[in-house]
Amino acid sequence: MDPGSDADEQFSRCLKKLRSLRPSDNPSFKTELNLLFDQLISENYSISLSSGNTKSEDVGALLVQASRLVPLSQEHLVIKLCQLIHHLLNQLQVIVDERTLDVLVSYSTQALHVCNPWTHSDVLMAMSSLVYGNGPRCQRHFPELLGRDGILVRYSDPSQPDIELRHSSVHCMANLCLPVSGQPHLDEQYRGVCFRTFLLTLRSPRPPGVEDIVFCMLLQSALKGMQYFLNAGKWSAGSEEDLGSLLAVLKKFMFYGLLGLNLVMPDVLYPAPLPQYEGLPAAKAEAPQEPTTPHKPAGVRNKKRKSRGRGKKTSSEGKRDDGGEEKEEDEPVGSLRSGGGRRGEANSEWSQNCGFPSSPFSARTNPQLYPSWKKGSSDSEFSDPEGGMQSKLRLYQARVRLSALHCFLSVIKCVEKKVLHGYWPSFIPDAPGVGTPPSLTLLTIALKDPSPKVRAGSLQVLSALLEGSRQFLSMAEDTSVPRQAFTPFSATLAASLRELHRCLLLALVAESSSQTLTQVIKCLAHLVSNVPYSRLRPGLLSSLWKQIRPYIHHRDVNVRVSSLTLLGAMVSAQAPLPEMQLLLEQPGPTTAPPGTPGGATPQELSQNWRQTPKRESPASPAWPDAPREGPCWLLRLCASLVTRPREDSHSDRESSGITSGGPLEPSPVRLEALQVLAHLVKGYFPLAQGSLSELAQLSACCLREHDPSVQLHGAKLLEELGTGIVQQYRAEACTPQTVNRVPLSQVIEFWSEVLSGPLTGALQNEQHPALQTSACDTLSSILPDAFCQLPDKSQVLCITVLLGLTYSENSLVKAAAVRALGVYVLFPCLREDVMFVADAANAILSALEDRSPNVRSKAAWSLGNLTDTLIVNMESVSEDFQEEFSEMLLLKMLKSATKASGDKDRVKSNAVRAMGNLLHFLQPVHLSQPVFDQPLEEAMRALTDTVKGDATMKVRWNACYALGNAFRNPCLPLGTASWSTEAFSALSSVVTSCKNFKVRIKSAASLSMPAKRSCYGSSIQFAEVWNALAQALQHSEETEDFLEYRYCASLRAQLCHGLLHLLSLCQPEDMAALGSSLAGDSGWVIRGFLVRYVTEGASVSGGSSVLEDDKGQCAEPQDRVKLLAEIVTRLKGLELNPKANCRNSLQTVVGFVEDTMRSCEETFVACTSPDG
Repeated sequence: MDPGSDADEQFSRCLKKLRSLRPSDNPSFKTELNLLFDQLISENYSISLSSGNTKSEDVGALLVQASRLVPLSQEHLVIKLCQLIHHLLNQLQVIVDERTLDVLVSYSTQALHVCNPWTHSDVLMAMSSLVYGNGPRCQRHFPELLGRDGILVRYSDPSQPDIELRHSSVHCMANLCLPVSGQPHLDEQYRGVCFRTFLLTLRSPRPPGVEDIVFCMLLQSALKGMQYFLNAGKWSAGSEEDLGSLLAVLKKFMFYGLLGLNLVMPDVLYPAPLPQYEGLPAAKAEAPQEPTTPHKPAGVRNKKRKSRGRGKKTSSEGKRDDGGEEKEEDEPVGSLRSGGGRRGEANSEWSQNCGFPSSPFSARTNPQLYPSWKKGSSDSEFSDPEGGMQSKLRLYQARVRLSALHCFLSVIKCVEKKVLHGYWPSFIPDAPGVGTPPSLTLLTIALKDPSPKVRAGSLQVLSALLEGSRQFLSMAEDTSVPRQAFTPFSATLAASLRELHRCLLLALVAESSSQTLTQVIKCLAHLVSNVPYSRLRPGLLSSLWKQIRPYIHHRDVNVRVSSLTLLGAMVSAQAPLPEMQLLLEQPGPTTAPPGTPGGATPQELSQNWRQTPKRESPASPAWPDAPREGPCWLLRLCASLVTRPREDSHSDRESSGITSGGPLEPSPVRLEALQVLAHLVKGYFPLAQGSLSELAQLSACCLREHDPSVQLHGAKLLEELGTGIVQQYRAEACTPQTVNRVPLSQVIEFWSEVLSGPLTGALQNEQHPALQTSACDTLSSILPDAFCQLPDKSQVLCITVLLGLTYSENSLVKAAAVRALGVYVLFPCLREDVMFVADAANAILSALEDRSPNVRSKAAWSLGNLTDTLIVNMESVSEDFQEEFSEMLLLKMLKSATKASGDKDRVKSNAVRAMGNLLHFLQPVHLSQPVFDQPLEEAMRALTDTVKGDATMKVRWNACYALGNAFRNPCLPLGTASWSTEAFSALSSVVTSCKNFKVRIKSAASLSMPAKRSCYGSSIQFAEVWNALAQALQHSEETEDFLEYRYCASLRAQLCHGLLHLLSLCQPEDMAALGSSLAGDSGWVIRGFLVRYVTEGASVSGGSSVLEDDKGQCAEPQDRVKLLAEIVTRLKGLELNPKANCRNSLQTVVGFVEDTMRSCEETFVACTSPDG
């Protein structure tokens, strides 16, 4: 019979029996109850866990009934009941309901008050199982448990003499802190109590007479509780000193139990680059032992003696406390991590090959760091029981170190990165000092800890620290000549990064565990992704490139995948890097004889397990004949990993597919190889363009496979190829002269093959929307010049498929199709096709109404591109296009864009761009129709509200640009419409008050856009615009944000341009306002800015598009002087007008302009004179 069903039947019988019992003082009742408890405890319910026959409700009912039958006066039965609670909840993994929890926790609390102290450990053990995953439901009991004199607080105090009772209370408190998804966290009051208790426990020394293993269990529970506390949310424990105290104890316990290490740590770590007294003090360090020492240190003997006979309590630690962790944590004495020749030879060889100094962590230079029990001592040094206890102690010490690392990982997740950056010197190695012991960092653990799990844990922590630190590390720089007087922070950070590379490469060549080796390579990938190599001296990537290449052929598939991930990070890091370019151009490795560097990893100095494949899959592309030493070895390697079969079949448990040539590489390896290819094409396209046809065949092979993941990565590779071609053909692309563009004929051939291949099937594969999305992105990467020369059937295919997919039910597919249409409407051969533009417009407007924000965002972007096409056609094509384009469709586009301007910011930014283009496109034939009156007014008011609103600066910048675009249309009634006054007022307010200078620049450009004086309306409106520009110019250097200073020159140039533009348009009725503005000190300030603008030109950054529009009249300083002369002539002509009733103001303005022109001429003379 099934053991699981036996346990279920036994449980049901006992439950039925318990329900039939009634409390009694009869001795037979106590005996029967004791037997029932024994029967329930003796069963192994973990066997029946998978069947699920035992319901959690039944477990709760049984425990509640048992608690009613056991009076607190019967302490032996109370202990049995507590053991039963712990046993059932642990083995059945049951989270009791709130009613059961309340009854049993109340019972346990009363037991702690009533029963004798010798029962309290078992009661707390049961309570810890009850509150596991139920902490937020225990709010009613918190005052009694965690209050000022709470039970758990009192028992967990370091003054508690019973260490087992202290451990049980800390463990129970830890389970209370366990965060549960969907439930509220503990109140801050009780969270603070728990935090202080855990921290105090970790900072307290081991009490005298307490066994090491028991103390390790206490530390592990405190660390687990601290981890639960941190996982509950963002850091909120208190002051910065609390974080420093926690990091200090975590760093202490990261090295806990390493023999030969006498660690002295400060109580608090401070976020300051100041040396602290942590390290290896020479006075207190133990003398290094020789490998042949016949006796062991006294500390080891004492620990052995104290830990005898108390190991049976280790199983009662509490619920789900890593009880299943493997027993053999440590490596054998003769492993690679020993201080013997193999480790030393590997380090020495690596140092010589890479040009780095030898490791400061070697056993020869730093014997204190090396565990004395790992120095080749003989097995007879300990007796069998003694050696077993030592192994058990090392196991528990390793668990403490691992728990400290896990806790540190939680700290990284809940504390802001910028806060943790101040503590980096305590955990990240600096440049090795000369004659000083190395600092203890995470890399010390990765290199020296005997436990593979602990080493892997330290690497995970280091990866988490590195992830997202690109902005912080961007301050590193060591390319300049080193300074002698002081070392800047940038040089210190650069030295730390170099030391990180060196130590991680040491760990790479020394590591023997495949799982830990995978973490080493992943950590290197995180490092590469965040390091600013362009600001560092070359060489780091070269050393890494040399060391990682053999691991691509490692036996373990995870190592191979992580190696490819690292290569992908290298080719995508700040690409293109000159150093990486040279590495990629180096010839590939030849088949090396066994034992030679480059032929195998340091861990596999025997013959490489994978020989060069001689067979080729029939589906693989035919690569051109080239020597194996040809360029871009990485490209050929990745292509072979994707398509060619491997000759061995014993190392990997599964493969991604079977071809006629044999099994292919496992799917993770093939997918990672495809990603590396995509990164390579994206960052170093000139190296891949010679194999364009072969890469197209490779992508076609991937698209023909049945695995959707392989198909998806094949499509992404095609997209990167297309994008690389487009970037080469862009006018602004700075293509190196040594690399030629891909010929247009080859591009046309490439896309003809692609569109006639399996890509069309991927576009129609509705079962895999991600593949359809990627295929749409691929179509959008076609070179416009090549698309125009593709066969008609290929063009029709692309357009038809994209138009159809814009109505897909999947939002991702629809968004990609709409975006692709937004690219196609810019193609020269399609933008003049009225039918295509109309079809695309209808599809885009339909998507703009979608409920998905992502679809609406892409549709708004495409609508902006479509309206850009309308403006281009208006300026370059005959009026036939405007006449043929539907007026009703134009009206619909204007209404839809106005409605979208009230959407989310990512939709709004492109919607206002489209509105500006549409208002610019409107012709008199449109404006004469009453149906356009209200949409026109609504659109202008929507733009005005956006400019004045609280949207993001990008949206407000686009709104200012859209208003300026609308002002270019001479057909709009700018001077008479009511909305024009609001538009000018909004721009005038922004140009003087907006904190963002780029928005100010664009608003000033829009204010100077109208070409006629009548567009500015009344003299009052004209004066408002003038005063706004003048005031903004006088305060153009005032800002609260230091980063805005880089746009000051561009802002002043645009403001000066606007003032000169208004002077060239002003009329006699405007002179009063202009004269009062230019009189007095303000006139002197404005004149100084104008002189500088005219004579020195503008530093254009952010306002270049506007300044270039007027390049013909004021591109050069001499042309601007001529403009001033024209303004003077025009103003003097106004003096001859007898209607001019403001002659004094006019004379003031004329005098101001004449003085400005005179100052400019003097400046030119001073600059051109020989003495100047």
